[in-house]
Amino acid sequence: MAINLPFSKLSQWQQVAFNAALLERMLPNYQMFAEHAEFGDFKVLRNQLDLIWQWLDKANRCKINYDAQIAKLEEQVPDPDDFDFLGVFPALDSAMALMSLFQGMQDLESDSLSNISKLSENSVSYYVELSLAQQIDEITPDEEEIVISAQQIVEHPLMQWEIATQNELFDFLTTASENKASCLQAKAMVLEEGLSNLGIDINT
Repeated sequence: MAINLPFSKLSQWQQVAFNAALLERMLPNYQMFAEHAEFGDFKVLRNQLDLIWQWLDKANRCKINYDAQIAKLEEQVPDPDDFDFLGVFPALDSAMALMSLFQGMQDLESDSLSNISKLSENSVSYYVELSLAQQIDEITPDEEEIVISAQQIVEHPLMQWEIATQNELFDFLTTASENKASCLQAKAMVLEEGLSNLGIDINT
């Protein structure tokens, strides 16, 4: 794994804010999958992430019925065996990341809250590996076995961007005030490029 941040140094609020910001970069992958596969309701995930941002606003904190939200989310989780295109995997990562966030908030478990970082990185790693393999196949179609190294994945611009984004966000939140203004700033940081963590245009 290229990313290994010391999440134990963050408060629960900081960890939730970090993960909510990462999910802003992951949800567009689910939206694209849902539209193409005609599966799932993207609005459910979008509304749930908005609910988490509202929870982070201590001045107007809302209560969350975690069991109800998790049950609602479970209906939106795709089974990769039911779909024959690769977009299902980033969509699954997005749904499971949101699930982990709810579970971590409910049980105050740092392990659940650290899963989102890994899921986001995994989405990028998987996508980059496929992209590199496709490029090699186009250049040398007679190659029997295509091997992509971990170093090639880490050095890819998308993975470098993922690493930089997570580090920048982590550094910001370690000293950020636990308020709505910090939430808005964190969200703006990750949405500045207008792209998901896989480089998908958020506005399409």
